[in-house]
Amino acid sequence: MRLVLPAAAIALATAVLAGEIRVVPAVIVFAAITLGVLLDIRRAAAARGAGAEVLGRRGDADDLVVDAAIAGVPDPVIVLERGGLVRAFNRRAVEVAPALATARPLSFALRHPGVLEAVRRAAEEGGTVRTEMFQRVPAERWWEAVIAPVRLPAGPDPRNGERLLLVAFHDLTPLRRSEQMRADFIANASHELRTPLASLSGFIDTLQGPARADTAAREKFLGIMRAQASRMARLIDDLLSLSRIELKAHVRPESPVDLVLLLRQVADGLQPIAGERGVAIAFDPPPEPVTVAGDRDELLRAFENLVENALKYGASGGRVELAILREPGLQGTEVAVSVRDYGPGIAPEHLPRLTERFYRADVAESRAQGGTGLGLALVKHILQRHRGRLGIDSTPGAGATFTVRLPIVTGSPSATRIDGISAS
Repeated sequence: MRLVLPAAAIALATAVLAGEIRVVPAVIVFAAITLGVLLDIRRAAAARGAGAEVLGRRGDADDLVVDAAIAGVPDPVIVLERGGLVRAFNRRAVEVAPALATARPLSFALRHPGVLEAVRRAAEEGGTVRTEMFQRVPAERWWEAVIAPVRLPAGPDPRNGERLLLVAFHDLTPLRRSEQMRADFIANASHELRTPLASLSGFIDTLQGPARADTAAREKFLGIMRAQASRMARLIDDLLSLSRIELKAHVRPESPVDLVLLLRQVADGLQPIAGERGVAIAFDPPPEPVTVAGDRDELLRAFENLVENALKYGASGGRVELAILREPGLQGTEVAVSVRDYGPGIAPEHLPRLTERFYRADVAESRAQGGTGLGLALVKHILQRHRGRLGIDSTPGAGATFTVRLPIVTGSPSATRIDGISAS
């Protein structure tokens, strides 16, 4: 407001000096602008007075009860009085509308048309109204807004018995993301199975028709069909394994497992694959055992997946290194097992999504290597069940390092202790 009058005076004076307007009309225009500014200042002062009056009611017992009640609600809650003015709100409500302020209309802070329309309907009809709201910034979130009229209890205060509107928001984001993940999973699984099925169907038709008497073609096609059938079997096996692990995700395994012996078994078992690809597996184990609490078969599956991936995708480096060492962790001493290859590496934009189901940095290369897109997802879920972590570090052209961190068990196998907590 303070800038309007000087700006208008300068503009009109400039126009008079330039001969674009005469002095008398300029004075009339300036007087009209001044009158409008004074009226706006008066209205603003009245609004501030009304806001101060509303804020001054904070000491009343009813307002204290309203504040205390909504403060304990875990969901975002806004209380509106007549006219759509914000009466109160809890701390979580700022997540939905950061510009919320008491004694101001809700529309100043929340501009979602669906919610504002639902507030209007609830005020007019006197019933509960539900609607959904989607926010894109600062992050994608889905909310269910429930607007319900409430009435203060009757009493001597003239404001007792006043009707308010309670606007509560329930976060639907986890549900929506779960639905999206399920839909994506079904679509990806169907796509992965459709390709080998179509291939098998095509070769069967060929063998029953034109290649019925062609021995060479039959041998070639049968080999391809066998590879496609093996691919489907691996995919189904990974899906079943993933389902079994998820069912037991809340049950922490407690059997002591010696990681040194387990990693020796992994390295020895994958030597044939390493020999076929011309890759050397280097593993220099520590002399003493390193024991963790876990499911031996699941941990074996996890480390086999990591080492096999290193052999497949890092074969050009000619070497895969396995290392195991103790180091301080977030909850005590941990064991860190690293699997490093010297292959082409992984681009940075792929690293955050590598453990997603069916995500591949290079789809063609993954399918050529017989991958199902579920290997690292299995590793992630196995480590989550074992309260472990997976770290991925890679530089294009310099290979990749996958590091598994697990809590170490201390004590005898009959009465093990994990991070100082008895697990016997």
